[in-house]
Amino acid sequence: MLVSDFVYRLPEELIAQEPLADRAASRLLHLRAESGQFEDRQFRDFPDLLRPGDLVVFNNTRVFPARLYGRRSGMRAQAVSRRNPASREFLQGQIEVLLTKQLQQDPNEWECLVRPGRKIGIGENLYFGEQDELQAEVIGRGEFGERRIRFRACEDFFARVEKIGHVPLPPYIGREDSARDRERYQTVYARERGSVAAPTAGLHFTAEILDRMRKQGVEMAEVTLHVGLGTFQPVREEKVEDHALHSEACTVSEDAAAKIRRARSEGRRVIAVGTTTVRTLEYVTSQNEGEVRAGRGEANLFIYPGYKFLVVNALLTNFHLPQSTLLMLVCALGGKENVLRAYEHAVERRYRFYSYGDCMFLE
Repeated sequence: MLVSDFVYRLPEELIAQEPLADRAASRLLHLRAESGQFEDRQFRDFPDLLRPGDLVVFNNTRVFPARLYGRRSGMRAQAVSRRNPASREFLQGQIEVLLTKQLQQDPNEWECLVRPGRKIGIGENLYFGEQDELQAEVIGRGEFGERRIRFRACEDFFARVEKIGHVPLPPYIGREDSARDRERYQTVYARERGSVAAPTAGLHFTAEILDRMRKQGVEMAEVTLHVGLGTFQPVREEKVEDHALHSEACTVSEDAAAKIRRARSEGRRVIAVGTTTVRTLEYVTSQNEGEVRAGRGEANLFIYPGYKFLVVNALLTNFHLPQSTLLMLVCALGGKENVLRAYEHAVERRYRFYSYGDCMFLE
């Protein structure tokens, strides 16, 4: 299977640059996988598309301001601007570091992406914030230019990150992050800190929508997957099967596992909110001989057409980049031809795409 099979045409002006004022005002494209039929709806209609007894599973990860601006060894501190995110230009000594994964064996060590990447070598010291609130040393280098860095230990590490860090908006959002993004690039049910990208299908929910779902007899559960490096890495191979997915830390509680087991045994639908929820559920089940059990793990399951789903029956998801692993996952559930045809329709109808864009419900 070729990566080039997962291509669609998207005018740049359809890439959403700002969130809507009202989370639930997004449009929703409803796709029925069995028939291939789809229709245009509003996200406020989502509870009406559910059945009493459905189990809807959310990813409760919380985004933290993981983009840090700073300087390299021997360079004086100076203000760093992000006026043109598409530019690769930095003043001498200035750097940008995106923290992507905290390493379990040493909480002070992180995997990260750096700019300008070629100039930052192993052994170099990095300083962040006007008062050098955070200091780190580069201790390793990855296959595609990633770095491993070790921060100088401090008791209030995350408090300092919250103070000086920036919301890690995706590269296709061509503006600086703002104070508004700290609230809007976050789901209303976010709890567990650790992601560098939002599970964007959840951005449409409001307390009102969740309350309507409960009153209609819809059951809910939460899992956690901290979105990391894999979200930012393109598929570099020509063949889909040759791509290896980065692992991301995930957790399934005993409460969530019990709800999912019960729903499956009773023949009720398990509906995932977002591709990260799909990967968590399918990974955990694949690791436990077809049963959903509580526990922690490093999800690295790559789902693409031909995959046989073990748990998930339906999916709410945003629109994804061409040739991305996320688009491949959606195609695995809905059928490649169905999904790409629905994407073409969304382009024709001027849907808003990607993180701050509209969504699709696939059942």
